Amino acid sequence: MGTSITMSNTNQHNASAASTKTPLPTPLKPRKSLGSFLVTPSVLILLVWMIVPLAMTIYFSLIRYNLLYPGDNELVWLENFEFFVTDDGFFAGISNTLILVGSVLVITVAMGVGISVLINSSFWGQGIVRVLLISPFFIMPTVSSLVWKNLIFHPVSGVLAAIWQFFGATPIDWFTTYPLLSIIIIVAWQWLPFAILLFVTALQSLDQEQQEAARLDGAGSWSIFYYLTLPHLARPIAVVVMIETIFLLSLFAEIFTTTGGGPGYETTNLAYLIYSQALLQFDVGMASAGGLIAVILANIAAFFLVRVIGKNLTDKP
Repeated sequence: MGTSITMSNTNQHNASAASTKTPLPTPLKPRKSLGSFLVTPSVLILLVWMIVPLAMTIYFSLIRYNLLYPGDNELVWLENFEFFVTDDGFFAGISNTLILVGSVLVITVAMGVGISVLINSSFWGQGIVRVLLISPFFIMPTVSSLVWKNLIFHPVSGVLAAIWQFFGATPIDWFTTYPLLSIIIIVAWQWLPFAILLFVTALQSLDQEQQEAARLDGAGSWSIFYYLTLPHLARPIAVVVMIETIFLLSLFAEIFTTTGGGPGYETTNLAYLIYSQALLQFDVGMASAGGLIAVILANIAAFFLVRVIGKNLTDKP
């Protein structure tokens, strides 16, 4: 009986100790309401900044709005889109845009990788060479276009004309004979430093011990470049392709400064075609329809870039 009394006392003591035990602190809930309240003004401003111009563009694309006839604002629905698509310069603008973007991407990526590999090794004057290679990227497009037009490609006073005459050849009027090629060369010269900057930065993190091990195993320079360097540059190449594609789709200053979209529609891209409709023919309605078509095409390109190229950025090396 004494044993049972002792056991009951012990159980009561344990129960009282458990009841007086300090409860665990509950985790604090994040203040979602406060965060949403602080972010809301920025989100609203961004939405207004995007939606208002888009809504006005949609409105103008559905009416007949010509600056020469300001009183005639009749609702025409999809008539502006039909006129823009059936315009003589539409398919030329689409094809020139694709050729321009594709050619510049191939040139900048191929030459950027090659030049970056060459200047990655240590040599005398390496810093000066890198600065000279990157400096064209900081020149304004209008200025660089004027330099190429008047100092390099000019058939009378240009540098290439002087070289042609030195060897007894006839100088070439580049913007008349090869207009689209001239634009491609100018734009590629502007964007090549951007690719070199990213590729050289990426090569700095390339594992040198892995390269030395490959050389000890008998691998040549081409094998090291193909199996080690190129896979290491996969992500920088994806970044270069994505960023350059976004900017090249809206290329305008170089064409406006040099060829004015001509001769004919030889150098007219989609951006310049929209400009010619809006400010040369004063047809705001058709230009707005063209702007919406350009937005749709840019979103299609962005979708494929994100799905195909952007996947490379998220994959683990």
